[in-house]
Amino acid sequence: MIEIGSRKRNLPAPPHVVFEDLTMPNRSAARPWLNLLDDEIPPEVLESREPAYVVWSSLWPRRPDARITFELPPGHAGGGTDLRWTLTVDEPAPDDSLTGHLRKRINTLIHADLRYTYGQ
Repeated sequence: MIEIGSRKRNLPAPPHVVFEDLTMPNRSAARPWLNLLDDEIPPEVLESREPAYVVWSSLWPRRPDARITFELPPGHAGGGTDLRWTLTVDEPAPDDSLTGHLRKRINTLIHADLRYTYGQ
């Protein structure tokens, strides 16, 4: 598999909370955040090690080979979780347009939608 995207950013919640949200995205009706588009499907958790690591299956039927890996170390400066997501796919890599779309969607889901449920 080849890496086509990665980003690290702090989330205010501690690793065990982020881990629970990634392994059970719809666990709280009061804090829904996995807002999928019409061309997306809910991920399956393929692998996990509490509280520091989660691997999702693809969100995109047109790229079923895609995997999203989440590393969840504790945050250093202000606490929380220094979440890093990494997107990998089988070769051939998608074109630049699709790659950009996939990266943007992960950023929106994790660093906007999920972040907002933590009050930021």
